[in-house]
Amino acid sequence: MYRNLEECIVDLEKHGHLVRIKEEIDPYLEMAAVHLKVYEEGGPALLFENVKGSAFKAVSNLFGDIARSKFMFRSTWDRTQKIIALRDDPMKALKHPFQNIGNGIGALKALPMKKGSGVPAGFREIRISDLPQIRHWPMDGGAFVTLPQVYSEDPDKPGLMNSNLGMYRIQLSGNDYEPDHEIGLHYQIHRGIGVHQAKASKKGEPLKVSIFVGGPPAHTLSAVMPLPEGLSEMLFAGLLSGRRFRYSYVDGYCISHDADFVITGDIYPDDTKPEGPFGDHLGYYSLTHPFPVMKVHKVYAKQNAIWPFTVVGRPPQEDTAFGELIHELTGDAIKQEIPGVKEVHAVDAAGVHPLLLAIGSERYTPFQRVKQPTEMLTLANRILGTGQLSLAKYLFITAEEKRPLDTHDIVGFMTYILERIDLRRDIHFYTNTTIDTLDYSGTGLNTGSKAVLAAYGDAKRELCREAPDGLKGLRGYENPRLVMPGVVAIQGPAFESYDKAEREMKALSEALAAQGPLEGCPMIVLCDDSTFVSDTLSNFLWVTFTRSNPSHDMHGVNSGFEHKHWGCDNMIIDARIKPHQAPPLVPDPGVEKNIERFFAKGASLENVKLK
Repeated sequence: MYRNLEECIVDLEKHGHLVRIKEEIDPYLEMAAVHLKVYEEGGPALLFENVKGSAFKAVSNLFGDIARSKFMFRSTWDRTQKIIALRDDPMKALKHPFQNIGNGIGALKALPMKKGSGVPAGFREIRISDLPQIRHWPMDGGAFVTLPQVYSEDPDKPGLMNSNLGMYRIQLSGNDYEPDHEIGLHYQIHRGIGVHQAKASKKGEPLKVSIFVGGPPAHTLSAVMPLPEGLSEMLFAGLLSGRRFRYSYVDGYCISHDADFVITGDIYPDDTKPEGPFGDHLGYYSLTHPFPVMKVHKVYAKQNAIWPFTVVGRPPQEDTAFGELIHELTGDAIKQEIPGVKEVHAVDAAGVHPLLLAIGSERYTPFQRVKQPTEMLTLANRILGTGQLSLAKYLFITAEEKRPLDTHDIVGFMTYILERIDLRRDIHFYTNTTIDTLDYSGTGLNTGSKAVLAAYGDAKRELCREAPDGLKGLRGYENPRLVMPGVVAIQGPAFESYDKAEREMKALSEALAAQGPLEGCPMIVLCDDSTFVSDTLSNFLWVTFTRSNPSHDMHGVNSGFEHKHWGCDNMIIDARIKPHQAPPLVPDPGVEKNIERFFAKGASLENVKLK
């Protein structure tokens, strides 16, 4: 049980999970580049002891390995899992009261503890510019906080137990922000803090916000946990850290006594400034858009404070481990929330939100003459209306019948669906709806479409195991490559406009129809580089589902409508890069060369081998 971040770092180092980097390092791109290289090699956590331009140390890659993450929580993991399970299914406690009494006592011991008033002992006031000004990617608009715990309270029901703790990125510098006095907050309006801001704005008053950085790792994880209704993030922080969250109020702002840094300030109604660009977790930049600006009140740092950070980019990255931790802790929560759903997998390699794979139930089929998706379509609506799952673009869903399925076996799962899908019946669109703010494949910020591909019943086709001859020799299209059974990538001309794309897709569909049936190839991916797309499963998932908007980019051979329902013989997903999409993340070659010094013989990272 760690009382603070420093105790965690000492413990990790003692057990061989952390390396100190003693050489001076530049927070402009170098720290992020070193982190990315070490993460890619499955390396240790990193303590940067000499950050250029700052008196503070910084640590990264704490959560970069699932085994290391569970090591940090080894003394509290099991009890926390059991308490979450009780919140999901309180009847367990009634059925087994003596078995669960210890869990109840553990929850009581984790209740937050108020510690008087005033600035905590050992804290001193600093400025935003004193913090490590870490720039992650070349086009980033400034320095960002990537592991913040953003705290706000409900204006209608103030108090810690009605608060929200979330992880929303924070821009510390750049753009039009007044140095040391303004910072940017990037969040979506449906998040907890967005609800609080809307209530404050309705009252015509600013929302008081506290940003905690550091503290026990459990507090960082608490900010990203999708907790059951009624289980406070602050209580969860106490459960997982094995120690009550300690806090006080200064000038009306909540101050965490356990954090390494605390930034306090106010968000005023309708006060926005341009935020971004920022190299994000889909593997592209999120571009500059107006987001709330926070007027900084005061900034505090504790004695020997350490600045934690991570770097996001094309998955997998350190935030992948967050997802695995959340999945293990919450266990069967999705089953409790949506009865009939067995499993939902937000595919990390596709950027998480763009692609969901799900296993549901199909209990209506005994009364049907033909096996087809029915109940699972109801479940698909429930999935797409639940929390962050509502940001998904593509949902592939089926139900088990004669053998078990595993959504984490992506090739096996998609093969099962593609063998069974009726392309004239089983594709369902949601148009003019919301998608992830960070996804630029749609028609505007947070605007795009969704498609549900549902399949059930007996296999309808044998999938191709090589690129069909019908995809070869097409004028203007080349290099058809098999991605997986039933999926072929083909390279086409650069995308220019949707008007031109409609004409191109019509001509391509007619040419394919003239070749004869391509029954074994239900999915054709049109792309800029079919060799790249077919080279790895991750490449296929990333390109196909981050670069396409279902309503605009799904086409089909012999496609048409019947009673307003669209169908086809073979679906074509146009995954070419569109002019309106954000640029992909590309490292700076000069920086990549410069950081080799940290891995040279005698340097701090000499035992981490670069590929």
